[in-house]
Parts: sequence; structure tokens; C-alpha cells
Amino acid sequence: MRDFQRSGRSVAYGTNGMAATSSPLATLAAVETLRSGGNAVDAAVTASAILCVTEPHMTGIGGDCFALIGRKDGSIIGLNGSGRAPAAADREWLKTAGLEAGISETSVHSVTVPGAIDAWHHLLAHHGTISLAQALEPAIGFAERGVPATPRVAWDWQRQVSKLEADEGSRRHLLFNGKAPLSGEVYRLPALAETMRIIAKEGREAFYEGAIAEDLVSFLQSRGGLHELEDFRATCHDYVEPISTNYAGSDIVELPPNGQGLTVLIALNILKRFDLAGFAHDGVERTHLQLEAIRIAFELRNEHIADPGFHEVPVSELLSDSTADRMADRISLTRSLPVSGKEKMPLAADTVYLTVVDKEGTAISFINSVFAAFGSGMTSPKTGITLHNRGKGFMTDPNHPNCIGPSRRPLHTIIPAMIRKDGRIAGSYGVMGGAYQPMGHVQVAVNMLTYGMDIQEAIDAPRYFFENGVVSLEKGASDMVARGLSDLGHEVVRPNEPLGGGQGIMLGTNGVLTGGSDPRKDGLALGI
Repeated sequence: MRDFQRSGRSVAYGTNGMAATSSPLATLAAVETLRSGGNAVDAAVTASAILCVTEPHMTGIGGDCFALIGRKDGSIIGLNGSGRAPAAADREWLKTAGLEAGISETSVHSVTVPGAIDAWHHLLAHHGTISLAQALEPAIGFAERGVPATPRVAWDWQRQVSKLEADEGSRRHLLFNGKAPLSGEVYRLPALAETMRIIAKEGREAFYEGAIAEDLVSFLQSRGGLHELEDFRATCHDYVEPISTNYAGSDIVELPPNGQGLTVLIALNILKRFDLAGFAHDGVERTHLQLEAIRIAFELRNEHIADPGFHEVPVSELLSDSTADRMADRISLTRSLPVSGKEKMPLAADTVYLTVVDKEGTAISFINSVFAAFGSGMTSPKTGITLHNRGKGFMTDPNHPNCIGPSRRPLHTIIPAMIRKDGRIAGSYGVMGGAYQPMGHVQVAVNMLTYGMDIQEAIDAPRYFFENGVVSLEKGASDMVARGLSDLGHEVVRPNEPLGGGQGIMLGTNGVLTGGSDPRKDGLALGI
């Protein structure tokens, strides 16, 4: 139980459904969808569309989507809604593309075909009860009438003005009298509203085959992109088999590559080799062990994870006991690992994660993203669609399995998760924050399953992360931990912004739902 003399919030409870998102308007809309007879999938897509309006720097219809759907019988369905590089992105092009240093955040080559609208359409068609038009309706209304910028959104938006100023469409649609909205200031996205209305009327085909696709292809080609209309027409989600590992008596379930969920499972397998319960949850030892485990997991991720349609990722081997034993043997309790540089990857922290559980016990763990803040920074002047920059996750070394190539998917950071115990869905959760996400998944799982925290406490707890050769330690972590990590050889800094954000819903054996939402964002969890 939390200390009521300290700042924080209690968990939300419900028995007939629950939603947790990073925007109050999106959470409320999800709950209203459930109350009107919709299911978890209906509510999730409705909320995601609203988040494209309330958090346009984090997500949008120009981005990608992944989801896990858990049924009452314990079965879990995985959906990969990530887009692909243009078919023309071949080796001959790469030789002369001048990308030896990698793909930059605002390069047109960072724009893969957005997969979100295709994913939303098929989630509703296969697992929902409402149409895409019905799911988009609340978002269209908010985009037309306007919404107040919430505090975290305004704070983030202010820091992206220079990026938006550099693009004609972004200046037109995402700056207002040349400025970002202040907290509490109402902004409107009329072009996005009209584009969503076209999709509502004409369906996914409008985005991938119709006038919207034609506009986006023309726009990208004008910037030097390789994109063709056929790349959009060929876009299609994949249903995939989730992967998992057992930690502390529960299965942590993730999506397979090209996502980085495998990283979470590798780190948890390593941590199982240590008696974490013997250390304080906020102590130096637990923090050090988790940092070392995730660093090693990142090395393996960077070496192996790629589009499995073009490269065989040795998932079973990477999740084997022998791999976990070998990796755990590298960790010392008295000294940090030397910085190798092998742990690095393109950093971006702009994503929305949400989760919904309905009265039937169906849970959806859902994530949608444009990768960096406002993605590539490129917004179609006509449609108001801001295009993501997922292609930044590609390598440009032709010998690397994750090298950009024709119709390939890049290593992807956004990862939804679920917890299954004794054959039933016990939880649905996710942690946003680009490369931080695997660390966030590990920390929340360990907080709950090893240290007995509830979902809100597990999300609230101070965070830490190894990036760019140093350990970022949030302000909530004690100076004692900072000194202890320094004594072990870690270089410790206090970051200027919080690490990620998260939501989660736990499904109790007594039928009670327990929800949490990250105070690092503006959202909340609501139960009914």
C-alpha cells in the first residue's frame, strides 16, 4: 500500500471494464465505448484515434501500430502493424545514397509506409464490433472543435518548434501563429479532421490506394523518396505468434521480431539467475543488476533483431538457459561492465501506449507511434498527416541483418506486453520511451512480481537507464543509489526529462480490474 502522506495516486478499480491511456479524453472515450456495448478492441482503436489529436507529437495515422489481444481462455493473438521500406530501396541504390553514417531523423529515407490505419481496420474487422468510421468519429470531432493542450503535451511541443519550422506542412498544421500551444490553450487540426473523414467514408483503401495515398507518394517523391503507390497498396498487417518467458511464476508475453520485445525476455532470463528478492527494490544492487542485464540484452538485440521475413532471428537460442547462463556470468556485483558501444541504437521516445479490458475479460495491449517527436518532421501540406521516421531504425551496412532493403521492416522499438499466469490473462501493460521500453517492461514486471507492488506503484517507481555510455537516474532515485552506482564504475547523470510513460491493467482472480497510469504523462486509468 502506498504512503498516503506522499504524492502519488491510488490504483483505479473496476469490475465491468477498464481503460488506461495517456490522455484523459482518450480514456473517457474508451470507457464510453465499453459502456455503449463495444468491446476492448473497439475502445482501443477509438482511443488511439483521439490520441492522434491530443498527442500529435507522439502518435498519428502516419505511424505504426502493434497489439496483443488476450482472451479469457488465456490465448493471446499478436498483430504486427509496422510498415516497410520502399521496394526500390535496394543495394544498388544504397551504394550511391550517401548513408554511410546512417539514416537521419528527418531524412525522407526514414519514412517507411505507415501501417497504423491498416492495423486499425483489420483489428476492428476481425475482432471488433464497430466500423472504422465509428471509431474515428470522436477523434474527428475533437480535431475540428479543438482540444486544450495538456501540461506534458505543451511541454513537449514547445521543444519541437525549430523542427516544425523547417517543414512547410508542419508550419502550416502544427504551429499556430508560428508557435506551439501553451498548456490549456485550445488548438485545432482541421486538415487532419478532413483526412480522417475521408478514411471514415472510404475505408483503409483511401489511405493506401486512393487520393490520400497519391498525395503522400507525390509528397515523399518531391523530397527525394523512393516511395511508389504500389508500396502503399502492398501494405498489410501480419498476425504473429507471441513469444514469452516465465519470470517469478508468470509468463511475460511479447511480440516477436522485428520488434524489440525479445530484449525484455532476454533481460528477465538473465535476472532470474540472481536473487533480486534479497535486495531492496530501490537499492544499489537491484539497480545495478537490472542495468547490466538490459545492456547485455541490447547487445544481442542489435546483433540479431531484424525483419524475420528476410533474416532468421534465433529466438529459441537467445531465450535458452545456456544463453542466459553465459550472459549472467558476465555480470559482477562489484564492478560494472565496460562501455562497449554495442548497446547503442537510435533513440526516440515519442509513442502512445494504451490498454483496455472489457466485461468479457478480453484485454488488448496496444501501442501506436510516430517514433521521434513529430516523426520525420514532415507533414503533408494537403492532408495534415505527419509521417513517422521508423526507417531510422535500419542499419545501412549491407552486411548487417537489419540493413535497409526492399520492402523490409526495420528493428522496431514499440512493444506491447501481457502477463499470463496459471493459464489466464493476469495483466496487460506497456511502457513508452523508444529504446527505454524494454527496460521499462523489465522494471514494471520485477516491481510487481518480485517486490509485490501494485500496477500504479510499479509504474510510479523511479527509473534508470543506460544510454550513450552513461546511466540516467531520475530525480526520484536517491543520492545513495547514485553514489553506489558510481562506486561500481557507472557514470551517472540526472536526465532533463522523465524516462518514458506507461499504463497497465491487472486482471484479478476475483474479477476485479486494477489499473495504473503514468504520472509522467497527462493520462489516467478509469474502471466501470
